[in-house]
Amino acid sequence: MEDTRVPEAAPRTVHPAAGGAPARRRLIASSLATSIGDGIYVPLTMLFVHGLTGLSLTSIGTGLTVAGFSALAFMPAAGILIDRFGGRRVLIGVLALRAIGFAAYPFADSYPAFLTIALVVAVGMWASSPSQQSLIGDLARGAERDRLLAWDRSLRNAGMGCGSLAAAGMLAWNGTTGFVVAAETLAAVFAVAAVLVARIPRVRGLAKRPDARGGYRQVLADRPYLLLTTANFLIAFGYTTQAMALPVFLTRDVALPDALAGVVFAVNTVLVAALGVPAARLASRGRRTRTAALGATVFALSFAAFAVLPRLVHGADALVAVLAVAVLYTGGELAHSAPAQSLSVQAAPDHLRGRYLSVHQLSWSVCRTIAPVLLGFLLDTGPWHLWTVLALLVLTGAAILLYAERSLPPHTNLPHARASAI
Repeated sequence: MEDTRVPEAAPRTVHPAAGGAPARRRLIASSLATSIGDGIYVPLTMLFVHGLTGLSLTSIGTGLTVAGFSALAFMPAAGILIDRFGGRRVLIGVLALRAIGFAAYPFADSYPAFLTIALVVAVGMWASSPSQQSLIGDLARGAERDRLLAWDRSLRNAGMGCGSLAAAGMLAWNGTTGFVVAAETLAAVFAVAAVLVARIPRVRGLAKRPDARGGYRQVLADRPYLLLTTANFLIAFGYTTQAMALPVFLTRDVALPDALAGVVFAVNTVLVAALGVPAARLASRGRRTRTAALGATVFALSFAAFAVLPRLVHGADALVAVLAVAVLYTGGELAHSAPAQSLSVQAAPDHLRGRYLSVHQLSWSVCRTIAPVLLGFLLDTGPWHLWTVLALLVLTGAAILLYAERSLPPHTNLPHARASAI
C-alpha cells in the first residue's frame, strides 16, 4: 500500500504542470466565461444598477467609487490567502463571490444593501486577476507560462466583445426585465467559471505555499518589482483611456457619430483577440522589459496622433484617420501587454507569488479607480491636454521599465532562460 501511494502523490506535490493540457483548457474556458461576464457588466454598470435598484445615477456613481476604494483594502489579504491556500482555491472563492453578488443585486432594496453588494462584487473583481495569474504560475513555467498568459489575454478580449454584444441584446428588453436577466446571467456565468476552476487538479508548484517567510516586507523591499509595478501604474492609464475618454473625444472633438465611435473599440477588440497569441510569440524573441517599453512608446505615438487629429482632418477623412491611429494604438497594446504581464508573474517568487501579484494588481486597480476623475478633468481642460499628459505618463513608464532591466534576474527578463533558473 505504501509503494502504490507514493508515485501517485509525488507528481501532484512537486510538479508544477501536473494538471497537464486538460487543466489548462479548463482554466482558459473559465477565463473566457469570466470575460463574457465582464463584457456584460462593465458597459452596463451604471444602467444595470439603476435599473435594478432605482437609485439615482449620482448615488450609484458615489457608491461604486466607495466600493472600489474599499475593495482595495482587501487586496493584501487576498495575497496572503493565495500564498496560504494557492491561486486555485482563492480563484474558486472569488468567482463564487461574484456569482453571489450578481444574484443578490435584484434584491438590493436599500442604499446600504447596494453598497454591500457593490463591495462584494468589487472585491471579487480585484482579487480575480492575482489569483488566476498565480494559478497560471502553478500550471506552467518559462515560455509555456508566457503562452498560457497570451491565450488567456487573447480569449479575454474575445469574451469581452461577446459579452458587450449580449449586453446590447439585454437592453432591448422592456422595463427592468433585461437587467434582471443580465443579473441572473452574470451569476450563472461566474458560477460556471468557478466550477471549471474547481475541476482543475490541485497543483502546488515547487515551493511550499505555507513557507511565506518575509511576507509583504520582502515584496516592499524588492525594488525591481516595485519599479515594474510603478511602470505598470503609469502605462495603465493608456488602457483605461480607450473605454473612458476616447469615446468622448471622438464624438465631441473629432465630431464622429456615436455609432462610429464604437467601431474604434470593436477594431481594437478584434485585433487583440486575433493577434494576441502571435504577437506574444514574436515578443518572446527579445527582452520583456524592452518589448514592453517599445509598446508604451507606440502608445505615446498614437496619443500624439490623437492630439493633432481635430486640427488636421474633418468629415469622412476623420474616420479613416481615427481607424489608422486606433490600429497604431492596438499595436502598442499588443507589444506591451504580453511581456508586461509575463514580467509581473515571472518576477514573483513562487512562495510569495500571491502577495507579489496582489501588489502588482494594485497598479491596475488604483489606476482604474482614479482614472475617471483625472481623465474627466483633462477632457474638460482641452483636447490636446489629455493626450499630452497620457503620452508623458506612458513614456515615463517605458523609461522606468528600461531602468529596472539592469536589476532583474535573467529568468525574469529572458523568455527562454533555463527552467532551473526560475
